[in-house]
Amino acid sequence: MSSALLIDIGSTYTKVACFDLERAELLARSQSSTTVSKDVNLGLQQALDNIPGWQQADYRLACSSAAGGLRIAAIGLVPGLTAEAARRAALGAGSRVVKTYSYELTERDVAELEDLAADIILLAGGTDGGNQEIILHNARLLADSQVEEPILVAGNRSAADRVAELLDKGEKEFYLTENVMPELEKLNIEPARQLIRKIFLERIVKARGLDRVKELIDDVVMPTPAAVLRAAEILARGTSGEEGWGELLVVDIGGATTDIHSAAAGTPTRSGVSQRGLEEPFLKRTVEGDLGMRYCAGDLFQAVKPNRWQQLYQSLYNKELELQQLEDYVNKVCQKTEYLPESQEETELENILGREAVRLATSRHAGYIRTIYTAQGASFIQVGKDLTGIKNVIGTGGIIVHNENPELVLAGILQKNQVEEEKLTPRAPDFYLDDDYLLAAAGLLAEVEADTALRILQKYLKEIVQEEKN
Repeated sequence: MSSALLIDIGSTYTKVACFDLERAELLARSQSSTTVSKDVNLGLQQALDNIPGWQQADYRLACSSAAGGLRIAAIGLVPGLTAEAARRAALGAGSRVVKTYSYELTERDVAELEDLAADIILLAGGTDGGNQEIILHNARLLADSQVEEPILVAGNRSAADRVAELLDKGEKEFYLTENVMPELEKLNIEPARQLIRKIFLERIVKARGLDRVKELIDDVVMPTPAAVLRAAEILARGTSGEEGWGELLVVDIGGATTDIHSAAAGTPTRSGVSQRGLEEPFLKRTVEGDLGMRYCAGDLFQAVKPNRWQQLYQSLYNKELELQQLEDYVNKVCQKTEYLPESQEETELENILGREAVRLATSRHAGYIRTIYTAQGASFIQVGKDLTGIKNVIGTGGIIVHNENPELVLAGILQKNQVEEEKLTPRAPDFYLDDDYLLAAAGLLAEVEADTALRILQKYLKEIVQEEKN
């Protein structure tokens, strides 16, 4: 029997799944607390103890978001252009973007960078043949700084050699790759994404102490978010031997962030609408650090107007909400992040928090329609992705997976439930549940057995039967 052992070493839990590759069948699944502060192998071994015969697996691969995951600071020129392109390249590589800078760095910015302790600094700026002054200024400050992190240069190719000279003179570890935005509003993030992954494998895995898992497995091959995005890609596009589902959305809601992954072109679907702004990648990931269910539940509470909370609670449960109840619950889960609801009332409060986290995260991920008035009349401009026609939405994360009514939370993505009508979120998709947390495992397996990985996803993702799309 051919088999694969697939491991996700998370910040809290280490999850292990073993598959029969010939039958695309889940043989065993286990998890234990991650022990990265001591020896990551301790927690991994505890999880492996519940997987019979794991030593015989043909593949033993891992991804990781432990110890804060892959942290990147992105630097660009214009906030909505090269700085945003750099941010998207970092997110697409499975990182957490801890800070984005635009225009010329200041001495204060550099001091902040020195304290941020990012894993990688992504230095972009200027289209090819365009502005060189800003990226050279920023390279000069970085060269003279105390930053010790590797610097990935992905800006104006006309300035690349001089940037390299400056960083070399400053004895910085640096890497050169193609410009993330070689032409105005045109993205080229794949070369930077691949190089980020290379740096992660060669440097960050060791720095995190994750190289020790090689005593038990073959390798840590990518950050966990990158594995999830890879799973979304094969499920949407299919492989050479298996047909995919078509364009889709993955909603992953956790205690610290709510992540949205889209595998969709996002081009306009309405007639008379033209697309403007920065080009959208087919594979896009956004991370909302103020929309988590525990660590930043206070930010989530503040992000929604009081009357919105009350109206939502009334519409879902047909009773009035005392806002103080919700605020008290939010304070409780912020202080005790492992807390789970202990009553029907707390479950209802948890549900509306999850619903709004999903709504806000999806509205930020999706595009919108803007109306522009000219002498010739009104014209309609699309900025970002049009996701209205998405047919498949996959939910994962505790509030969704362990919910008796997961569709109630996922319905936050629906266009009719958005506060702003011009938001281009899905209209009427089917909902699926990743209740075995297999997306990351499938993304790992896709590196070596893409057809089997796709069959596993198609087999184990469970459709949620919706009484109505709330």
